Amino acid sequence: MKHWFKDQHFRSLLKNSSYLAASRVVAAVASLAAVSLAAHALGVLLFGALILITSYAKAASGLSKFQSWQLIVRYGGRVLDGEQGDFKSSTGFAFALDAVSGVGGMLVAVAILPLIATSVGIEHDQLWLAMLYCTLLPTMGAATPTGVLRALDRFDLISWQGTAAPIVRVILAAIAYFTDAPFGAYVAAWYVTDLGGDLFLWFLAWRELRRRSLLEGIRPTLRPDSLPGAWRFAIHVNLNASVQAVWGPIARLVVGGLLGPAGAALFRVASVLADSASKPADLLAKAFYPEVVRMDLRSKKPWKLMIRGTALASGLALIAILILLVAGKPIVGFLFGEEFLGAYDALLVLMAVPFISVFSFPLPPMLYALDRPEAPVRARLVGTAVFFVSIAPLAWTWGVVGAAVALVLGNVATVAVMVVQLQREYRRIRAPGPA
Repeated sequence: MKHWFKDQHFRSLLKNSSYLAASRVVAAVASLAAVSLAAHALGVLLFGALILITSYAKAASGLSKFQSWQLIVRYGGRVLDGEQGDFKSSTGFAFALDAVSGVGGMLVAVAILPLIATSVGIEHDQLWLAMLYCTLLPTMGAATPTGVLRALDRFDLISWQGTAAPIVRVILAAIAYFTDAPFGAYVAAWYVTDLGGDLFLWFLAWRELRRRSLLEGIRPTLRPDSLPGAWRFAIHVNLNASVQAVWGPIARLVVGGLLGPAGAALFRVASVLADSASKPADLLAKAFYPEVVRMDLRSKKPWKLMIRGTALASGLALIAILILLVAGKPIVGFLFGEEFLGAYDALLVLMAVPFISVFSFPLPPMLYALDRPEAPVRARLVGTAVFFVSIAPLAWTWGVVGAAVALVLGNVATVAVMVVQLQREYRRIRAPGPA
């Protein structure tokens, strides 16, 4: 493995992912502490209500946002090489998309919530809190500052920002816990920290642009004439992000609709612990895309980087999986209380998700870099269909465990389709040219 570290791109991948990892460790501990305090204070039903309120806003954001950071990395990723024109154009386009989708998503989410609240488990007396939480959508869905910082190789600033909101949230949750604050105080703590974290990220991106004298010339626009295929790329990335929202907040809303707030609470506890084992792959995926987009995909280098990143992620994820398998039940009881022990069986099933993530994290970035943005969308649609077809009968049969099985089946189907598509692209791009 020593020769791996001679690869500049692998070293850069390690450096940037280590920045993100450091912040994610702090953020994960703080987030778990905040969730633990809320679960102990509120109990299963009210904690489930908190999860459903926040999940509705995140689901609406996931359906409406354009993942605009990928536009900036895709078209402006060579800004450090002096190519500023496409960077400024893609940043302006990304900003306009964020503004339109954020405001539009907020208006639609608030308008339809009274019609579907009971279907997703949100009680009538909590409706106004859920509608208030939807006002976060314009900042929650904005990914322009993340794209700017990634293109400028400032993963250290992203990692710094990533710790701020969770730390403040656990402080506010602790204050609420020790003062016996009502349910609304916990919703307010989540709201304030979500908003503050988003605004802080915007500030860091603006400051970095000003420091590098890149602010001049960035104009919001929905007509990116200098970026060939930008709208096609943006639409496919948006569709993929929208469908991907099924695996997080929408899944929790569906579980809430099928099994009630208590079921949503147990499912959330199981998924948040399983997600912690997926973090190595998630972090590498965020650092992998900016690296691979700068590389010649006809060479062996990006494919070697993909394999090396997978090997690295598998080792880290295996440690986390083993810890949760051995000590999962005591962890659930300690962090959330005895009434949440029903989440343990679902956690055992969801351990398959981080295992899948290890081998799948490079697939979407590679397909995007190969200019195949429609490929992850197809895969997500297949996985979503499998999830929705299976979740109701499985959840009604086995409760939260059945919902976990449906989520795993959806993930397996998604990855299988992406693997087939990437294999086809590999054979095409690596095929020898005519003699």
